[in-house]
Amino acid sequence: MVEIELKKGKEKAVLQRHPWIFSGAVEKIKGKPENGDLVKVLNGKKEFLGYGYFNAQSRVAVRLLSWDEGEVIDKTWYAQKIAQAIQLRTDLISLEDTNTCRLIFSEADFLPGLIVDQYADFLSVQILSAGIEKAKPMIIEILVDLLHPKGIFDRSDATARTHEGITAENGLLWGDAPETFIEVRENGIKYHINIAEGQKSGFYCDQRDNRRVLASFASGKTVLDCFSYSGGFTLNAFNNGATAVTSVDSSALAIETLKQNLELNGFNHKPHVSIQSDVNKQLRNFKDEGRKFDIVILDPPKYAPSRSALDRAARAYKDLNRLGMLLLERGGLLATFSCSGAVDIETFKQIIAWAALDAGKEVQVVHQFTQPIDHPIRLSFPEGEYLKGLLVRLV
Repeated sequence: MVEIELKKGKEKAVLQRHPWIFSGAVEKIKGKPENGDLVKVLNGKKEFLGYGYFNAQSRVAVRLLSWDEGEVIDKTWYAQKIAQAIQLRTDLISLEDTNTCRLIFSEADFLPGLIVDQYADFLSVQILSAGIEKAKPMIIEILVDLLHPKGIFDRSDATARTHEGITAENGLLWGDAPETFIEVRENGIKYHINIAEGQKSGFYCDQRDNRRVLASFASGKTVLDCFSYSGGFTLNAFNNGATAVTSVDSSALAIETLKQNLELNGFNHKPHVSIQSDVNKQLRNFKDEGRKFDIVILDPPKYAPSRSALDRAARAYKDLNRLGMLLLERGGLLATFSCSGAVDIETFKQIIAWAALDAGKEVQVVHQFTQPIDHPIRLSFPEGEYLKGLLVRLV
């Protein structure tokens, strides 16, 4: 096995079980590993530190899998890790109300670069590292043996693959191709989702708990759901007695899917308006019209894919939230989210404070949102905590 020797003093993060070794920490490479090859990592004294995937093209030169020199990284090892991840979800999520969840969450489940989402009888897979790409045939076999899905679809079209030197993939990996729309359940609400063409891997199951919590405030309220996608917050609001909901998204497919989901749940006769538009533009239109809502939901895409984009993202988050606050009367609620890992919760709170100042509003935080139990946060890998949100009240 190829050996990677670290520079003196660069082993601290490895000893603390952080799974990333950056290229600048590497002193010497003994051998000529290909991208995705398994390597042994040593400190400057030639002492064992861990096993991981190597990639010369990525800023993360090694993604660590194991800190136990006695472990053998083979099919049995992968099967044990995958089975453990699946069992943890099975133990925590009631399948009576929910049959869609994240089964494997990359580094959090000690499988860096592997994401597996379950949608009823289908699996949607994202492979985001060269090491997992090499192990893909073996991983698919294990998933089939453990879960017996109808089909496994590849949604590995993320920018992360470019950074790893592997091309984007999108297509059937095993079994039957999913129909254009398949039906899933979450919190007892039914959804049509499009695995092949939908956003991310087809659905945002990371907002499951937050949708339920926010819906508990919706009874008798008018709601504006921005970046609504297939209607998660919209449907939960109606399910909890919202009097009217307006949903805004720039995607025609999202708006069409939302309409199907309203009908699927018997909400198609509720007072609802779908608007296909750029959200920032629509918020300005509402402001000019003097429109007001009781609850405004802002769940935008990732504005800060890296720390280098943080300043630009902060300005975008601030302006978006300023506009949202201007559509609320005193006592109104703003539910605002960031899925940018580079934006931590304290930074996000500061951005919302700036937005309130610019809007001439005073706000109180009444709830703090986070990612659900099937997106666990490994304490030795804080980068895995990407989803955060605040429910603030105008006072």
